[in-house]
Amino acid sequence: MTSPIRLRGVFSPVLTPFAADLSPDAGRLVRHCRWLLTQDVGLAVFGTNSEANSMSVAEKMGLLDALIEAGVPGSRMMPGTGACALTDTVELTRHAVRHGAAGVLMLPPFYYKGVSDDGLFASYSEVIQRVADERLRIYLYHIPQVSQVPISLALIERLLKAYPQAIAGIKDSSGNWDNTKAMLEQFQPQGFDVFAGSESFLLATLRAGGAGCITATGNVNPGPIAQLFRSWQQGDADAQQQALDAIRNAFQKFPMIPAMKAALAHFSGDEGFAAVRPPLVTLAGQQRAELLATLQALGFSMPGM
Repeated sequence: MTSPIRLRGVFSPVLTPFAADLSPDAGRLVRHCRWLLTQDVGLAVFGTNSEANSMSVAEKMGLLDALIEAGVPGSRMMPGTGACALTDTVELTRHAVRHGAAGVLMLPPFYYKGVSDDGLFASYSEVIQRVADERLRIYLYHIPQVSQVPISLALIERLLKAYPQAIAGIKDSSGNWDNTKAMLEQFQPQGFDVFAGSESFLLATLRAGGAGCITATGNVNPGPIAQLFRSWQQGDADAQQQALDAIRNAFQKFPMIPAMKAALAHFSGDEGFAAVRPPLVTLAGQQRAELLATLQALGFSMPGM
C-alpha cells in the first residue's frame, strides 16, 4: 500500500456563498476555491466558518460534487464531515473519501454535553469501521469553546493506538497554546500532525514541529499566511507574524463570518459573496465601512480576486 501523504501548510475553512434564496451557490464557491489554490492555500470546505452546520448533508455532498466536476483537486481538500448524527458523519465522510479528499476534518458529535471519552471513542470508532476505506485520514477537530465537547489528550492517545492509519492529526482551535504544545510534544513524533486553529499561532506551531494552520482568515489573507509557512525560518518571520496578527485583529472586531464575507464582496466586486444563512446576519453598513477603513489603513488587498 502506498504511504499516505501527510498534509502540511495552510488550509482555509472556505466561506460558503449563498444565493438570494439562501441555497448554496456552487459557482461562487468554485470561484473562491480556485483563487485560494492560486494563493497556495488548501480547502477545508465545510468548516466552522463555512457555515457548515447550517447546511444539510445533501447540500454539502452536492457542493463537493460541484467542486470535483469543476476540476478542483480532491488532494487539496480537507472537508469537514463531523455531525451530531453518526449516520450523517459516515455518509459525508464516505463521499469525501470517494472523491479523493486527502483528509477529513471531523468534529465530535456535539449536541450532548458532558459525554465521556468512552463515548467519543465509540463514535469515532464506528465511523472508521463503517467507512471501511484504507484511504480514510481523519483530522480531529478540537474547538471546545463552540462544541463544548473537548478532545482530550487521553482520547487522542487511545484513538492513535487503535487506528494509527486512520487518525492522521488534529486542528486545535482551543486558542490555548499550552494545549497545542502538549499535542505537539506527545503525538507529533508518532506521525500525528498538529494544525493550529489560527494563523496567530502559526509561527509558534511551526517552530515546535507542527504541520501548519487551518484558519478562518485564510479566506481573505491567504497569500501572506502561506508566505509565513514557506519562510518561517527566515529572519523576518516575527515581523510577518505581527503583520498577520494585525489583519486578523481587524476582522475579529466584528462577527467574523459576516466580516470576511463583506471583505470578499468588496474586493471581488461581487456583492453576492456577502450573503449569510440565518441565524447569522450580514455586517451592518457602519460596521462594514469601519472594517474597510481599517483594512485600507493596514494596506490590505486581495490580489487576483
